[in-house]
Amino acid sequence: MMYETVLARSFSKHEQKRLGYWGLLACLFIVLSFFTIFKPYLGPLPVLNLRLSMGEDDKLHLSNDTTSSWMIAREDSSLIVNDKRSSQEEAEIMSKTSIVKDTDRTHEGAESIMNSSSIVNGTSKSQEVFRESSTRNVKANDSTSSSPQIVEEITSNNYFMVNNTDISLPKATDAVTKNNKMEPLCTIMGRSDFCEMKGDIRIDGNSFTVFIVSSETDILAAKNTSWRIRPYARKGDQTAMDRVREWTVKLVAGGSYIPECSLNHSVPGILFSAGGYSGNHFHAFTDIIVPLFSTARPYNGEVQFLITNGWSGWIAKFRTILKALSRYQLMNIDNIKDIHCFGSMTVGLKRESYKELGIDPSKSPYSIKDFRQFLRSSYNLKKTRAIKIMDGTKRRPRLLIISRKRSRAFTNVGDIATLAKKLGYRVVVAEPDADLSGFSQIINSCDVVMGVHGAGLTNIVFLPENAVFIQVIPFGGAEWLSRTFFEEPAKAMNIRYLDYKIRVEESSLLQQYPADHVILRDPSVIGKQGWLAFRSIYFQKQNVTIDVNRFRPTLVKALELLHQ
Repeated sequence: MMYETVLARSFSKHEQKRLGYWGLLACLFIVLSFFTIFKPYLGPLPVLNLRLSMGEDDKLHLSNDTTSSWMIAREDSSLIVNDKRSSQEEAEIMSKTSIVKDTDRTHEGAESIMNSSSIVNGTSKSQEVFRESSTRNVKANDSTSSSPQIVEEITSNNYFMVNNTDISLPKATDAVTKNNKMEPLCTIMGRSDFCEMKGDIRIDGNSFTVFIVSSETDILAAKNTSWRIRPYARKGDQTAMDRVREWTVKLVAGGSYIPECSLNHSVPGILFSAGGYSGNHFHAFTDIIVPLFSTARPYNGEVQFLITNGWSGWIAKFRTILKALSRYQLMNIDNIKDIHCFGSMTVGLKRESYKELGIDPSKSPYSIKDFRQFLRSSYNLKKTRAIKIMDGTKRRPRLLIISRKRSRAFTNVGDIATLAKKLGYRVVVAEPDADLSGFSQIINSCDVVMGVHGAGLTNIVFLPENAVFIQVIPFGGAEWLSRTFFEEPAKAMNIRYLDYKIRVEESSLLQQYPADHVILRDPSVIGKQGWLAFRSIYFQKQNVTIDVNRFRPTLVKALELLHQ
């Protein structure tokens, strides 16, 4: 009221009105000057960098908001929020995941699977595939590439465990980045872990590190983000994996220390290990050669192999296969001072199937039949199908008896050969050795093969289609091993399968122990003592003397199968 009185005495109503207009213009000028000089941010609130500290009983739910940023809501737990704005104002959501491991144990020719029980949407005995995914689009020396976001993803049931806490995720199609594409970095599978990456990849064999370089210096996700991987496809077998060199796959920003390239490769690379049980012929195939075929075959030879834990004997033995899968000289990468750079790299091998000597065609473009065709082509094997015996024909099938010298050997090979010849077989006796090329020709020329359970039977991969395989199972309870390692793979290879189980009277153990000894009376007692105890007796101390009269029906059955 006082100000109105003063204005009324000093100015007329017309002058007061003009003064009000000028005051309004002055205010607008001041506001305009403020926005011009200080440029305050008027867009939506920046995405926050969220870090969580979770307790055992907390649940985490993730959903997409309208700005395509990840929003995190947490029940019954404190949330620590740090607002850190990058040049692209992106967010990193990081969580530590506790992955349920299987407890598969295999020791050089035997496997005792004890599946860990995990409840997934009401199901038990889960063998779900977990993936640790990185959504990224990084190119070497490209300043416009997007920052990677590290997320944990499961491929089915949208369910996994974090610090023993149940986590529910949106569907994989909801977790999108630029171009609506999820690009996995390191994949955690049932029997193997492997990392696939593209961009500026640098291999340091001296520190056993694979660097993935981004040109963006302010990528928070690239700091201390790494994976440790043993590139050998028998995860779950601790004894085997302890013999495999561990490699680090590391995301690094452009401002970090990064070794300079010594040699740039124009083709993709695959890094794998020849450690583990690679000295065993069976494991060399099921843990390395078959997974290597699945991983490398899509490149049609245009791929560079890098081997860790490599040794000359193994490389020489499988040189034909390695050359058939890659047109480039194998590189032993361990302790090499040069830095080899690639635009694309796979560390580890893809082993989609839990089965031995197997490829799951539902998860791979190939099958074990494709693998056998590849072997026939690589070793120039002539025989594609076993003989079909026609009534009245004089053609005789060829029988190979696989012999052994150290243990589980036939002590009466001559008697077996005589019986087979009387039945109409042509008989060949041979023992596998380091000359894989030579032995592949021998076994491929045969229609029937027989041998005592052991790594040498792995050579059935070279048999022609519809051949007959007779596995002699030693005394002591090796039926499960024999079925898992050779019976099931043989049937998947279109090989007719028969077996012959040794009785105690045919075992040399009868001469080593009293008839009432527990080793002869109840082998399950020894089996309960563990694989090492079982192997030391029933595999390492036993030879077999086949009762030819009892074995005769098995050879007759093989002939009947060749008539079909």
